Parts: sequence; structure tokens; C-alpha cells
Amino acid sequence: MDFPIEKNKKVIIYITNHGWHTGIVIPADENYTKKRLDFLYDRFQNPKFFELGWGDKGFYQSNEITTKLTLKAMFWASDTVMHIVAFDENPKFYFAQSEIIKLELELKNYLPLLEFIKNSFYFENGVKKLKTGLYGDSQFYEAVGKYHLFNTCNVWTAKALKSANFKIYPNTKLTASSIINFLEDVN
Repeated sequence: MDFPIEKNKKVIIYITNHGWHTGIVIPADENYTKKRLDFLYDRFQNPKFFELGWGDKGFYQSNEITTKLTLKAMFWASDTVMHIVAFDENPKFYFAQSEIIKLELELKNYLPLLEFIKNSFYFENGVKKLKTGLYGDSQFYEAVGKYHLFNTCNVWTAKALKSANFKIYPNTKLTASSIINFLEDVN
């Protein structure tokens, strides 16, 4: 069952900057999120938030970052993963060591963001779980797309923002700081 769209509803999301990498935090306890990303609730039990990130399959899941992995991720188109972290604390506390930008979206802009996120997962008879994630209650999933120097996690975040009706040019947002600078200018 789909929910009627509430006319004046606002949804709070966050963009996390972990240095080189950006992610998106969405409310996991929101009915619209539960409806569109229902497959995540088989793995995660009633969290308040999800942080989502997209990246190179080998580099992102590696226990040790090597020069070879870094060069491969940057210069050879490679498979990708989604990294999902489920948590309950306020994102500003949970990611206290990271820069966080809070955004308020109208529901009409949040729903396309959810569709963009859903379409970032690779589906074949459902989603494919990979390794346990990097920290907290987290999981890697197989993703859609190829990672390379001009299609990074930050470009993915910019594409997600564009889907939410931000006037952003993803191909120019290769770094985490370019995402944060853009959001500080529009926020």
C-alpha cells in the first residue's frame, strides 16, 4: 500500500563528509523510507537513521588500503557497492568527527531521492548482501554503476542531490569539499 503524499510535509536529511567520502543520512523510521527501501528492513531492525554511501567495490570493502587498490579505483572502471549504516543517535553525534550538513526537503523532493537511492542497488531476485560494513551496524550491498576517477562517491552524492531538485552539476563535484561548499552556498 502506498501512502498519500502529505502536502506540506518536510523531511530532514544530512550529508556527511568523512574527508574524501560523502554519504547521505535519511530517516529510517519514516514511512516513505520504509515503503521504498523495504528490502533494508530484512537486515536492519527499526533504526532511526540510515547512512548510505556508494563506492568502489574493492577499495570500499578492503581491510587495508593499498596503492594498488587506490590506483585501480581511480583509473580503471570497477564494480560498485552500497554501504549502509543503521543507527539511532542524532547524526551530528554519531558522526561527531565528520562534517555534517542538515537539509530540509519537501516530500515532493524526498521521494525522487529515495527512488535514486533504490535504483543504486543491484537487484537480481532481491538485493545481494556482501561483506559486513565498516563500522557500527552496517552492511555492504552490490550496487549499480562503475566507479572511476570521474564517477566517485561524491559524484553519486551530487546525483542524489540533483534527484532531490538541487541545482547541482554532478560532473563537477568530484571531491567531498565541492559537495559541502555547494551545500553551504545554497543552505
